[in-house]
Amino acid sequence: MNGPVVVGVDGSPFALAAVDVAAQEAQLRDAELRVVHAFLWPAMHVPSDSSPLGPPTGALHESIERIVTEALERARSRAAGLHVSHAVIAGETVAVLQAQSRTAQLIVVGHRGSGGLSELLLGSAAVHLSAHSHCPVMITRGRQDPVGPVLVAVDGSPRGQPAIAFAFLEASLRGTDLVALHAWSTWSDHGEHALGRRVDIVDLVGDAEHLRQQEERVLTEALAHHREQYPGVTVRPCLVRGRTRPTLIEASADAQLMVVGSRGHGGFTGLMLGSVSQAALHHAHCPVTVVRSGP
Repeated sequence: MNGPVVVGVDGSPFALAAVDVAAQEAQLRDAELRVVHAFLWPAMHVPSDSSPLGPPTGALHESIERIVTEALERARSRAAGLHVSHAVIAGETVAVLQAQSRTAQLIVVGHRGSGGLSELLLGSAAVHLSAHSHCPVMITRGRQDPVGPVLVAVDGSPRGQPAIAFAFLEASLRGTDLVALHAWSTWSDHGEHALGRRVDIVDLVGDAEHLRQQEERVLTEALAHHREQYPGVTVRPCLVRGRTRPTLIEASADAQLMVVGSRGHGGFTGLMLGSVSQAALHHAHCPVTVVRSGP
């Protein structure tokens, strides 16, 4: 694991909660914590030779100093001995954090914000950051100080492997179990275009138990390599016949972290930002980490 854990701050209670989580992550990973505040100039003419923060006694300078100082003090109080740095960068928040993700191992943000992070209300901006970040993005939400296992959505596709790897790492670092959930259904929407209706695969195959065994095999094979890498992690495979989104959200009620891929296939056909991943970001009962599958 290389690079810092980066947390975006804006002075809101949600950002401070993100600092708590980010400090824990940095401590678990023995990594630097970088506190980043992004800001935009007010809509007025600013001299080209002026300081990025304005005059030392200016309101913008004082506001930024307060936000950053509060976040730094919070981080240091949560994790003694943690190496904490900070950066104040002029620019649009998502663009700044996306640039930071090039050298970070994890980006942490609150699920709501104010000021510089006001756009991260789990709308298009959060989706954009999760979809385009160069490292995993953890969005803090749900219960305070959640306990329980790490929960990962498994679809059996190559795209889903980075999310599974991240979930195993988190379970190992946190010293907790890993619940690997694979939801499947006999209903397919692919027949709608040809037949004008959804198709129950059982009508075609005639053997629901055979389909269940196939899905069980998908789950087992998706986990095999990672089990070998993390023999100390207790894995609890969970095969559920049902709709993906409600199944995943329900399972998050007992988890301390949910991990999803940015795109999906098979049992999590809709697992791309804007569907299952976005549903998790909006409705999960615990923090959610979105892990990109690659370019």
